[in-house]
Amino acid sequence: MILKSLSVLNYKNFDERSFVFNEKINCFVGNNGVGKTNVLDAIYHLSFGKSYFNPIASQNIKHDEAFFVVNGEYEKENTAEKIVVSLKRGQKKIIKRNGKIYEKYSDHIGFLPLVIISPADRDLIIEGSATRRKFVDGVISQSDKNYLNALLKYNKILAQRNSLLKYFALNHTFNKDTLDVYNLQLDQYGHEIHEKRQAFLESFIPIFKARYEAISSGNESVELVYESDLTDNRLEALLKTVINKDKAIQYTSVGIHKDDLIFNIAGHPIKKFGSQGQQKSFLIALKLAQFDFIKSKSQVNPILLLDDIFDKLDEQRVSQIIKLVDDENFGQLFISDTHADRTEAVVKQVHQSYEIFKL
Repeated sequence: MILKSLSVLNYKNFDERSFVFNEKINCFVGNNGVGKTNVLDAIYHLSFGKSYFNPIASQNIKHDEAFFVVNGEYEKENTAEKIVVSLKRGQKKIIKRNGKIYEKYSDHIGFLPLVIISPADRDLIIEGSATRRKFVDGVISQSDKNYLNALLKYNKILAQRNSLLKYFALNHTFNKDTLDVYNLQLDQYGHEIHEKRQAFLESFIPIFKARYEAISSGNESVELVYESDLTDNRLEALLKTVINKDKAIQYTSVGIHKDDLIFNIAGHPIKKFGSQGQQKSFLIALKLAQFDFIKSKSQVNPILLLDDIFDKLDEQRVSQIIKLVDDENFGQLFISDTHADRTEAVVKQVHQSYEIFKL
């Protein structure tokens, strides 16, 4: 799969800009603030229908403009594909494939597999469990529509149950039968999601460890540990044991929406005991493993975005990473950096065609 061209209109800091891409390596270079990351985010937008960096859709429209349009021309399995994402202020975002509007955004997820590696990924280490769940869900959802649908249904029912708990508290009432209906549905979808997360991590963790070993030259041991309320219990039974607590806090306190993925290095939390370089290597290994997993499921080379790849890494580690992607197992690569000479020196080490765009 190749992104052949990209055009943006009123997107972030761009008035109007178009690019025609190399089928292997594309580099965006320039000073901070010129829009390098915004180009990568536009490419991300075409795959996921949203920004990687700003969840508020309207804030991706250029200041003082009424709309944005991101247009991508792809070649996938010898077929031309045109994806357009557009948004007018105050209206619903539109995603089109070959001129046809998607009724549900979720139908588009996984069609254009993509992995991004960015300094913003550090949130996976420093933020709460929701960020790590989002990562796991994002990887699985790109290749499993049933998982994505179960997750959407679970979250909808969870919101309804939480609203019911608030209603009970506000009106000083309680209806066990109504609550049991939600409990049963949460149990059904929660069990499905938990099983698929477990199965995913069983196959994902060995890939991740192999990637980290390649980046770090095998000098450190790392692990991912899946923590879940559902490891030893069904959710329906758990919900009954915490009903008094849930009534008091007006929120569902157990379930797969509390799952976490623990990041360890040498048996200790990498958040506290990992250096900046180790943390960055950990995150890159995580994302390259994501690439491997998605490729194995989709049988398509995902597009790989490397945003500010030199951030907190020495050139030797960057060279190792670039060499890792210097084979036919990887497809199209997009890189952003502030130093054109440094970027060109690294990409020249690989035996692939490349293009450098100076912004």
